[in-house]
Amino acid sequence: MARSPFTLAASATAALPGIGVTGTAPLTENAAGRFDSALLALEDGRTVVVRMPADEDAAADLAAESRALHALTSGVRALLPFRAPEVVGESGSGVNRVLVVDVIDGYRIDPTELPKGPGYAPAIGAALAAVHALPVSIVRTDGLPVRAPEQVRDDVARLLDRADATGRVPDGLMMRWRRALRESDLWRFESAVILGGATSASILLVDDADGIPHVSGILDWSGLSVGDPAVDLRWLASAPTATDDVYDGYAASGVRSPDPLLRERARLYAELEFAKWLVHGHDAGEADVVADAVALLEALADGVRGDHIVASTRSDIDDALALVERVPPAAASAVDTSMQTDTYDPEALALYLEAERERDAAAPAGAATGTEFGVGDAEDDEPGPTAPIDLEGWTPAPVGVSAETDGATSRDDVEGDADTPAGPQPTGEVIDAAQLHEAIDDEEDAARASRAALRRWGVARDDA
Repeated sequence: MARSPFTLAASATAALPGIGVTGTAPLTENAAGRFDSALLALEDGRTVVVRMPADEDAAADLAAESRALHALTSGVRALLPFRAPEVVGESGSGVNRVLVVDVIDGYRIDPTELPKGPGYAPAIGAALAAVHALPVSIVRTDGLPVRAPEQVRDDVARLLDRADATGRVPDGLMMRWRRALRESDLWRFESAVILGGATSASILLVDDADGIPHVSGILDWSGLSVGDPAVDLRWLASAPTATDDVYDGYAASGVRSPDPLLRERARLYAELEFAKWLVHGHDAGEADVVADAVALLEALADGVRGDHIVASTRSDIDDALALVERVPPAAASAVDTSMQTDTYDPEALALYLEAERERDAAAPAGAATGTEFGVGDAEDDEPGPTAPIDLEGWTPAPVGVSAETDGATSRDDVEGDADTPAGPQPTGEVIDAAQLHEAIDDEEDAARASRAALRRWGVARDDA
């Protein structure tokens, strides 16, 4: 049963020793009944807010709120272009905790009613950017949670596993979330100071003399931590008309490096709120909560069917199959893919090329050379048709051993045949290791010689 304003005022006197309460008034908060709150008028003229938790979960949040507000020192508050509540007094613990803070003037706008265009939306975006620009040291110093991108991603993976274990999440929706989890680019962001759970309803605004709205303060600091900035923008899923303007105000006031997938992660977190609601109902055994969460998830699945959190330019298997179905069948034509040449031994070819070079160098003036066959002639540089290569009988000799081919049966036979001309006819000439290495050492030269040899063989066979 909710506590009355008078009960809250009596509890506040323990947190404000020596200060009397002169008046009370009910206060409605956007906290779904998790806290009992009231406005108190003090005898020194101040107006404060007193708050007590409704259950143990709310008690933990109220304790976190107190810890976060204490972390906002005067130096940190000077960095903010708006106010944050200051703790006036507190007492008790658990469900009996009492937290008293000062009052910040301003009005709130529900996310669904946030208008587009200049004014409200850009101002809210700029205020959130100011929070994210705070030094992370203020969080680390006070021992508040700090999460790196990898830890944030792991938290999402655990949530998906728990939600999937209930068996109540539509398959298409779970596949959508799993796919987003696998997108490495989505999780490349710079951690920052975040509120962790604030919405536009946590932001107070005032109008200046010209009627232009400005942010006067932000409430709900219980989630103060270092984490993903997109968490503080997930509520924009409930403000579709003002989304672009909020992001424009955020980008214009931000001092951090651009985050190209900030919107996509914010959208993912908004959808995962339904998964959290399902897991909560399932773990608590509350059938009505589970039924409500399932209805929300099914509606979401219908709304995002065929869509992805991160648009991908890469074709997946479904796209490939759809493309194949649209391609008309075509009869395969017979294509001759042969090389139009016999298989040859590279070592034999290298030996032959070396013999060709020696023959050209030793040839007398006026003797027939490769130029007579068109090789080296600029005007006849275009190769003729490729003819089959016949290297039958050509066997590369081991280093230091004669090649025994077509009558050259021994080293003595070859050395004694001084008149045997060099060329494509069989030879028993001995090629030592140094000579062979020199012939093949220069890859570019060997390639040119190979092409020249092929043209010689082709022309020679045609003349024959």
